Amino acid sequence: MERYVAFDIGDKRIGVAISDPFNTYALPSQTYFRKNFKEDLAALARIASEKGATTIVCGLPVNFDGTPALQTEKTQRFIDELKKCVSVPIVCEDERFTTQMAHDTLISEGMRREKRKNYVDALAAANILDGFLAKIKNKE
Repeated sequence: MERYVAFDIGDKRIGVAISDPFNTYALPSQTYFRKNFKEDLAALARIASEKGATTIVCGLPVNFDGTPALQTEKTQRFIDELKKCVSVPIVCEDERFTTQMAHDTLISEGMRREKRKNYVDALAAANILDGFLAKIKNKE
């Protein structure tokens, strides 16, 4: 049985989401606050293992028009190193608008700004994973 774990990789925080048991939708799981490159890689590998990931989905930030951004290169470098730390496949998913959608959701729920930073990245990861799961469903 497939189990997807998604990461929304940022400079300060990494959002984590997991698929439901039937891979129909994504559940925000947690926000990991970054420490240093090596520790971050080990933590994400551990999280993926604990969640039983069979595939990891990483959000890849690109410009509005789909071209690579400065953040694309930084994130890709992190993903390339993460691939060396895990034994499951890693796929990249376009993450355009996922963080903005997460902010909009939390604002509409009346969540205060200082509290949002604890949730927004996990919700963005869930948006990334939902996009990925929708693609899989469309292929079936």
